[in-house]
Amino acid sequence: MKLFILILVPFLWTGIAQSPDPYVILDCVDQNMLSTTKILEGKMVVYGKRNTRTITFRSYSEGIDKSFTEYLSPAREAGTKMLKLKDNLWIYSPAADRTIQISGHMLKQSVMGSDMSYEDMMEDRKLKDVYDATVTGEETVDGRDCWILELNAIVEDVAYEKMKIWVDQQRYVPLREELYAKSGQLLKRAVFSDVQRFGSRWYPTKINYRDVLKNGKGTDFIVTRLQLDVTIDPYIFTKAALRR
Repeated sequence: MKLFILILVPFLWTGIAQSPDPYVILDCVDQNMLSTTKILEGKMVVYGKRNTRTITFRSYSEGIDKSFTEYLSPAREAGTKMLKLKDNLWIYSPAADRTIQISGHMLKQSVMGSDMSYEDMMEDRKLKDVYDATVTGEETVDGRDCWILELNAIVEDVAYEKMKIWVDQQRYVPLREELYAKSGQLLKRAVFSDVQRFGSRWYPTKINYRDVLKNGKGTDFIVTRLQLDVTIDPYIFTKAALRR
């Protein structure tokens, strides 16, 4: 028996050494996806049952607590603005010349008719601060070797109790996500593509979000311009900026 154990131990240590640490993976993902500041210009393509709508926007963010988004086109949406400060979210509507705070059940409503909710937009925390993680396997996605991670929430104020993500083993960006309710029901899928390098970071410039409870092709979020770790006027992150 002792001889068997002595023979087995080296193989166990080899297996442990080769097994990736899920929290190291999440750290690398956060380093790519999060930045001190960010200015992003892009478009949201909403695939509806009868037609497709394209909405352009410009957004600013600082850390995980501050973000400001202005919708630029089409004319019906132009001038609509959203401000997030920590757990608070306000929307300004130029048509009504009114600012309202989005909270409670309203956070689950769709943003501009897309497959993304206000609750989705509010969640910018580091993954390891919100989820317990386990590496469950490997799979190839679009020709890229990926680790499959299962994440289970360790906090209560989270949009999705469970997540499953496929992380590129070389670039440390998510290429696919599945988002689940507390009951275990699959709610949404996200597919990340067109990964580009910005300085030392890899960043997907196209994301398709799809609410699986609806029929359709989902919503594409396409980045047309991205600036990371740049100076942003503090005035942007104030309620006064909503009406300027």
